[in-house]
Amino acid sequence: MKRRILLVDDEVAVLLTLKAVLEISGFEVDTAASAKEGRSKLHTHEYQMVITDMRMESEASGLEVIEAARAAAYRPAIALLTAFPAADEDWQEMGADKMLVKPMHTRVLLEQLEKLLISHESKLAKGASGQKAAAKKTSAKKAVAKAPAKKIAAKKVVVKKATVKKSPAKKVAAKKTAAKKMPGKKRS
Repeated sequence: MKRRILLVDDEVAVLLTLKAVLEISGFEVDTAASAKEGRSKLHTHEYQMVITDMRMESEASGLEVIEAARAAAYRPAIALLTAFPAADEDWQEMGADKMLVKPMHTRVLLEQLEKLLISHESKLAKGASGQKAAAKKTSAKKAVAKAPAKKIAAKKVVVKKATVKKSPAKKVAAKKTAAKKMPGKKRS
């Protein structure tokens, strides 16, 4: 099965060149020449990776594509392609997994994309197993929380019954009442 990539860039030369390089390397590539077209394709197809330019029809176009990719249920890896590198915290805050700086050697680009796909797939697998483990932990915590409450309630009932049966004050009161009712005994 070929891995599918969505490539979004308004520079046709970059778009076509990258598409050719990626297809030769075994990827199935869809292209979009605008953020609007990219967002539309994200809603109608599934991709393992989205590579988007940052600045297209507006300064925030790449961010719009990243947000649409993050919202996709299939959770693709996201690479930000730019000629104007941003600080790591900036592109990570935007939601990208990797920043690719234009121009780039083909070999370096392919290595970075492979690493990104591998790490992203690993992260998704860990997330899925982590969610299962978290669900098990939550249900186990609920069971543990319920168990002591039942034991405490049972102990309270036992303690109350024991108190009623063995209360010294009630025994003394019962003896006095019995002594008053007995005929033939003199009271002092």
